[in-house]
Amino acid sequence: MEEKDVEAVSATCMASFLRSVADTLSEEGVSTFSNIAASHAFLDRMKGDNLILVAEKDGKIEGVIELKEGCHVAMLFIIPERQKKGIGRKLLSSALNHAKFETVTVSASLPSVPAYEKYGFECKGEVGESAGLLYQPMEIKLNTVMHATSV
Repeated sequence: MEEKDVEAVSATCMASFLRSVADTLSEEGVSTFSNIAASHAFLDRMKGDNLILVAEKDGKIEGVIELKEGCHVAMLFIIPERQKKGIGRKLLSSALNHAKFETVTVSASLPSVPAYEKYGFECKGEVGESAGLLYQPMEIKLNTVMHATSV
């Protein structure tokens, strides 16, 4: 992701979130996510140790993934009209190539748990809540992924 992409990335996250996740959360959760997905918040995280990758087609952002500190998927969103086309899987695969640890985690929104399970993540622990955001802790062991793709 480049600085010029922040508005489109923010819009992509919000469009997907509003369609798939917002209805499952309180007003506090929606507000919390809106702050996390704001353009200025992405800019701040770009300057830190977060890897943010985008999927583009014809110059238009179709998806985004954020890998925090090389071990935690902090964001994975695809524009609603392009979901279920393999974009998320490609973004995740690219991000996992940059992982700094064998185990990568995600605090998956409850509606996204089945997608992460398809990607090979497993639920770890109970559903949690933070600032109105409900999430399922999940993780994937990268040596398992490498083995599964080489078989």
